[in-house]
Amino acid sequence: MRNRLIWASATLALVIAACSTSSPTSSASPAVTCVNASAAHHAYVVVEHLSGTSLQKCVGFAGDTIDGASLMDQSTIPYQTQTFSFGKAVCAIDSEPPQFSECFPKNKPTWSLWFETGGAWAGAQVGYTEIHLHDKEALGWHYFDSTNQNPTPPPLAKET
Repeated sequence: MRNRLIWASATLALVIAACSTSSPTSSASPAVTCVNASAAHHAYVVVEHLSGTSLQKCVGFAGDTIDGASLMDQSTIPYQTQTFSFGKAVCAIDSEPPQFSECFPKNKPTWSLWFETGGAWAGAQVGYTEIHLHDKEALGWHYFDSTNQNPTPPPLAKET
C-alpha cells in the first residue's frame, strides 16, 4: 500500500512538472471575495472543477509572503487533506469529490496544483504547504481526469 502511495505521488509530481506551461488567457468566476481586504498584500486561490466551473478567493496579508496552507485555510474554501510520508496532499476541494477513500485513485480524477506569478501558471514543483506567495500571486487547483496526460491549469486569477 505504501509503495502504491509513493508511486502515485511521484507520478502526480511528474505529470504536474511535465505540464508546467503557461495557460491561455481566461478568467475565473466574476464573483471574487477577499478576506482581510484592507491588508497591504493580496494572494488568490483559484479552483477549477471537473465540470469546468471555477471559483476564486482572495486573502489579504500583511507580511512579505503567505504560505499555501495559510492561504487555503483563510480562503474559507473547504478542503480535505491526507498526510503521507512526503507531507500533506489535498484530496478534496469545495466538495469535489464529495467523498473519497483514496487521495490518488488510479484512473480517477485528481487535483493538480499550480502556481501563478506574473500572469502565467506553472505546475507546482512542491506541495501546497511549501509554497510561499507574494502580493498578487495565486495558488491554483484543477480537478482533472488523471488519464489525461496534459492537465491544464485553472483560469488566471483576477485581481481585486
